[in-house]
Amino acid sequence: MPPFPIHMDVTPEVEAFFDGATNTISYVVRDPASSACAVIDSVMDIDYAAGRITYDHADAMIAYIRAQNLTLDWIIETHVHADHLSAAPYIQAALGGKIGTGDKIMVVQDTFGKIFNEGTEFERDGSQFDALFSDGDTYQIGNMEAVALATPGHTPACMVHVIGNAAFVGDTLFMPDGGSARADFPGGDAGTLYDSIQKVLALPDAMRLFMCHDYGPNGRDIQWETTVSEEKAHNIHVGGGKTKADFVKFRTERDATLAMPRLIIPSLQVNMRAGEIPTDDNGNPMLKVPINSL
Repeated sequence: MPPFPIHMDVTPEVEAFFDGATNTISYVVRDPASSACAVIDSVMDIDYAAGRITYDHADAMIAYIRAQNLTLDWIIETHVHADHLSAAPYIQAALGGKIGTGDKIMVVQDTFGKIFNEGTEFERDGSQFDALFSDGDTYQIGNMEAVALATPGHTPACMVHVIGNAAFVGDTLFMPDGGSARADFPGGDAGTLYDSIQKVLALPDAMRLFMCHDYGPNGRDIQWETTVSEEKAHNIHVGGGKTKADFVKFRTERDATLAMPRLIIPSLQVNMRAGEIPTDDNGNPMLKVPINSL
């Protein structure tokens, strides 16, 4: 069992919001005993070809929270996403709440600050976020205690957030027929990812697991909820007792065939800033395109 309290008797209410443009699932997680809630892995819409930002996905979450008369305590980023942009500051401006992420964000900021040739004005200390979580840190959503678990491998700063009998796994795991996320981004490591997945699979079998992405393998409908038990038994990459050596070999060979995510360049620049869009010397929103660096 994990070395922290597991509150399987607490069942948070979970509302999912699927973004078809990026296959991302964002969540509003409500304390059943109060009006408090958290947002996990929000999405800001971008038409990259046109350089246009919109907020339809975030507006739907804001409208839901207001309609339910909820109070937003936290806006959680499970990691620095490479496939969608965070709407955390936009949601915070509308509803309040603190923006939180893993404390290894500083490693990510240092790595990609160099790749994007950011100047000294770009702080690499995580100060863009309101809270930085270390492994095992707890925080409150109303009466619910949430636990942040460090699960590096996909990125150095990945975390799984355990809230009652629900865990929000970011990109650490996919649905059983989806397997696992890639581990070849700067700072990623397949062996570390395997160890992190085992950490998740050590949670109680009945723990509900909520995915950040789903791509409907083999044409099935999009899904985002499973359990530890289902993952242990059926996950095509790590289930059924697959060894670390098998996983590392498979993940390394597979990752070598994958193209970069379509939105990786804007996503990294925005998300390492807690969802803020970078600006040029005149204060205009502006993104960079590094050449032959990723």
